[in-house]
Parts: sequence; structure tokens; C-alpha cells
Amino acid sequence: MKKLSPTIRDVAAAAGVSVATVSKYMNGAQRFSAPVEARLKAAIEELGYRSNPLARSMITGRSRTIGLTILDISNPHFTSVVKGANRVALRHDYTLLLVDTDENQARERPLIEALAQRVDGLIVSSRIPDDEAQWLLDLGKPLVLLRRSEALPIPSVGIDNRLATYMLARHLLNLGHRHIAYLGFGQARINDERIRGARECLEEAGLTLDVYDAHAPTARAGQDACSRMMLGPRRPQAVICYNDLIALGFMKEAMSLGIKVPHELSVTGVDNVPYGEYAAPALTTVDIQSEKMGELAMQKLIDALAGHAEAGHSVFEPRLIVRESTAARG
Repeated sequence: MKKLSPTIRDVAAAAGVSVATVSKYMNGAQRFSAPVEARLKAAIEELGYRSNPLARSMITGRSRTIGLTILDISNPHFTSVVKGANRVALRHDYTLLLVDTDENQARERPLIEALAQRVDGLIVSSRIPDDEAQWLLDLGKPLVLLRRSEALPIPSVGIDNRLATYMLARHLLNLGHRHIAYLGFGQARINDERIRGARECLEEAGLTLDVYDAHAPTARAGQDACSRMMLGPRRPQAVICYNDLIALGFMKEAMSLGIKVPHELSVTGVDNVPYGEYAAPALTTVDIQSEKMGELAMQKLIDALAGHAEAGHSVFEPRLIVRESTAARG
């Protein structure tokens, strides 16, 4: 005969309290005296009682679940964001529910709307333009964006993208490079900011920036763009890539074409993904503190759930990481 699972009434009887007291204790709705809480804890452990999350959410109106939408789980930047966010969620007894939109803008709205119905709040990474994203405000859930939005009154976190590429351009100029190109990803909202940073730095030196576009923010796209740039009429001496994945693919293809990195070509990226350090040569990049970005986004959301919402934007300062993929112009 199958053994019946213990019920909340069994716990109440064993602890000598009412069912309502057990419910309030399990849901964290009320604190009790130390002796009462000790009896409750002992009864729960002895009986092996586990509350029903669905029933609890129906009572409290909270699922203790937070949704996180990212653009591509295979991109180590987003993996680090998830890791940081999950660390803070667990600390506050929340479960993270993850959705990967797979760099498909058409999927973003239906996936986010479906996720919103199952969670208490949302952290959103999206490429949807601000003028098309007003529906986010109608979800009725606390939100935090993983980018800055001038038009939406939603808390957000991000980095100073203009400064990131300005620093890379300055580093390359200091190495003696004068013909510098930027390989971006035009669909990204932050791409224009990164172009602006590199362009401003070069203009201060009386130079111009050649701008190219990759078809995706991936290593394969960087690889595909390399021959077009390096075998064309304006071969650069150094390249600033939109992210590390594009840079790693570009660098691999450049070496396949017989171009020596960094002796004939310096290559840089943005993100400081973990395995950029182990490439050959190791990749010069900008650290954008992806894990800390996830941690702060989650803390902002938990604060909002507690009634302490703050609509401001928090900015992480980029940090230049110089490695072997850049060298002085020979």
C-alpha cells in the first residue's frame, strides 16, 4: 500500500499549532516565538513535509520565480549574466526561469509575454527598439532591462559602450596603428555607441574609422567577414570587433589567410569571455563585468518586488585587458 504524503494538518497536529500557523510559517508571512518555530521546524523535518509550490503561489500571489530572457545562451557573455543573476536569486529564495530568444527579434515578444504569466518579475535582454517596446509596460510585472532605455521608465544595467571602444582605439593608436577598422553588428542597439567611441578617438588624432558589419554576433560571422576586409582595397592594420566571438572568428580566419596576428594585424574584442584568454594568441579585449551585471540586475528586480523600485540606469565601467593579439606596428 502506497504511503500517503504528510499534509499540513499532520504538521499542525505534531507541532500543537493551528493549520493557519503552519501556513504562515511556511510562506514566511509571519514570525513566531522561538519555541513555536522550533516545534514547527522539528515537525516538518520529522514528517518530511514539503509544501506545494502551486498551492502556495495561489495563496500568496507569488511564485518565487523570476524570468530572465537572453539573446543567445551559447554566447559566454550571457552565460555569465545568468550565473550572476542566479547567484543572487538563490540567496533570496527565488528560482530562475530562463528563456533564450536565439537572436530572433520576431520571437521576443511572444516569448516574453508567455514568460511574464509564470513569474513574479522579469530581467530582459532585447533588441526591440524603444518605440516598439511600450508593450513591456503593460505586462504588469516588475522589470529590469539589460541595456539602457531613454524612452522606457524601467530600471536597467549596462556598460559605457562608447568608452569601451574609445579605450580600444586609444590602445591601438598608442601601438602605432593608423588604419583601424571596426567590425560591428548593426542589429544591436549598442552598436552605434561602440562606433561612436572608436570614431571619436580616431578623429582626435585626425584619422577616420572604416566601419564594416557582421551578419551575426558570432565567431562564424567574424570568420565570414575576414576575407572581405583583409583582401579588399583598404586592408586595416588593426580591427576592433563588436564582441569577443566575432574577434575570435576573425582572428582564426586571418591566420588561415596567412596573416600573422599580431605582427601584421592587431585584433581586439569586447566582453572578456572566459576562453578569450586561452586563444592563440590570447585576445585583447574589454572586460564588461558580465557576472556582476547579472547580479546587479537581479538585485534591482528583487528590490522592486519588495516595493523599492528605482528607475535609474546603473553603469559598469569597462576595463581594458591587454593580451597577445595586439602589438606595436612594425
